[in-house]
Amino acid sequence: MHGHCLCERVAFEIDGDHFKLYQCHCSLCRRQGGGQSNAATIISKERFRWLDGVEHISSWKKESGFRSDFCSICGSPVPNPLGNLPYLWIPAGLLDDRGGLEIVAQLCVASKAAWNSALLQGACHDDLPPNLPGFIAWLQAEDV
Repeated sequence: MHGHCLCERVAFEIDGDHFKLYQCHCSLCRRQGGGQSNAATIISKERFRWLDGVEHISSWKKESGFRSDFCSICGSPVPNPLGNLPYLWIPAGLLDDRGGLEIVAQLCVASKAAWNSALLQGACHDDLPPNLPGFIAWLQAEDV
């Protein structure tokens, strides 16, 4: 599957064509994307390749460790490393969806915006999953 930012200067591809997505409702994710939640997936670094535009990527990191990588031309959030783990965070809105994306989980539901009245699909978690490696393995499982 391919993906790119709004101006199409930053482009990448991921091995595979079916991915499980989650939506995070925490205030950091809402502010990063400007919406009611942030839809994304997490994939292993071995499945990911930059195709173009790495030189246009800027990064901002909060003291807590929250990191936001974005295209310096159009401002779109772009994939970034998931801490020191061998995984990447992939914003779902960048992916060229051909029907292979499915929302399976909602994170930080206890923090969702008061004005967010959307119906939530998938498993709902009030906070971040306490077992991050287990959550990542579940997202990567081939049962979509």
